[in-house]
Amino acid sequence: MSERIPWSRDDNYSEEIIAARQHFIEQRTGVKLQHLKAYSFDPNVTRGNIENFTGVAQVPIGFAGPLRINGEYAQGEFIIPLATTEGTLVASYNRGMKVLNLSGGVKTTVVMDQMQRAPVFVFDSAREARAFWRWIDDHFNDIKEIAESTTRHGKLKSIERYQANKFIYLRFNYTTGDAAGQNMVGRATWIACMWIASQNPTVRRWYLESNFATDKKASQINMMMTRGKRVTAEATIPRDVLIEHLRATPESLHYHYMVSNVAGFVSGVNNNGLHSANGITAMFIATGQDVACVSESSAGILYAEITPTGDFYLSITIPSLIVGTYGGGTGLPTQRECLEILGCYGKDKVYKFTEIVAGVVLAGELSLGAAISSQDWVTSHEQYGRNR
Repeated sequence: MSERIPWSRDDNYSEEIIAARQHFIEQRTGVKLQHLKAYSFDPNVTRGNIENFTGVAQVPIGFAGPLRINGEYAQGEFIIPLATTEGTLVASYNRGMKVLNLSGGVKTTVVMDQMQRAPVFVFDSAREARAFWRWIDDHFNDIKEIAESTTRHGKLKSIERYQANKFIYLRFNYTTGDAAGQNMVGRATWIACMWIASQNPTVRRWYLESNFATDKKASQINMMMTRGKRVTAEATIPRDVLIEHLRATPESLHYHYMVSNVAGFVSGVNNNGLHSANGITAMFIATGQDVACVSESSAGILYAEITPTGDFYLSITIPSLIVGTYGGGTGLPTQRECLEILGCYGKDKVYKFTEIVAGVVLAGELSLGAAISSQDWVTSHEQYGRNR
């Protein structure tokens, strides 16, 4: 039997057991650990975030900005932490932020907020499934009370119902306060589903997640219905500013976006922007978000137009931005520091953080779009993005 990774039932986060794991890795692989062991916090703070803690991955963090946000929750200038290993990324976002600042900043609007868990109930026939659909409508208030009994912050807004064959797929929609809320809504929905099944003898079986919430996956339903936060960032860039700082005219940039929209349609992407995943991932790593949620959060709907005065209007809607400022990885030391730099750590800060992320994404779309349009993209990477 293979030797197991050292583990302690009494305290799996003690310095002794961590040292034992580090020694185990060195002995098994022949690699002398140096950087992996260099961490500056008490390992006990990682309880609930990671199992078999052995060390850290040091991802470089650079800062871009400041970026002026004219939001309903984020107002003022913010220095943006970006954790990445991709050369030119910080420089590109910084360039976009400069141009947005010269244009008066970014206007941001949070439109919708809901997090899902989507159970499925199985019946003997479609007719029994249809009757169950009606029962859910009649008992929504009872279900809401039971689900909300498990959490102080989660509130059940609605239950969407979808029938296929003899299956009923339910999407429980919650607000989750300042937490991203996947675990919160999972527990609440589990308790509610146990009660639902006990009240309906025609239910043959049920599963807490049917894949209809499309957790950690991009999907059309979340583009339309929202998972997490739905937020729009928009700005109008004066013609002279665009030409002087990005070497692109409104006409050339608008034409480029029109051409790329066709390519997106033909290729079947869920995002007609350029690289929203870059800024979102870099901010997620820096601030302790669930990085796997980038698969949903990076979906974006980009729109551009030339104004009657010849300036350039650009906006992006992110329909499924999954973020939190409390709970999860946000309390880890480095990640908390980055949220504190943004003024976004803790309660009543999640909409502020949402607006900042959206503004950063818009800066990146503007900068890269102009670089491609003006033929500066490759030369910029050659200058800043090559690790020679």
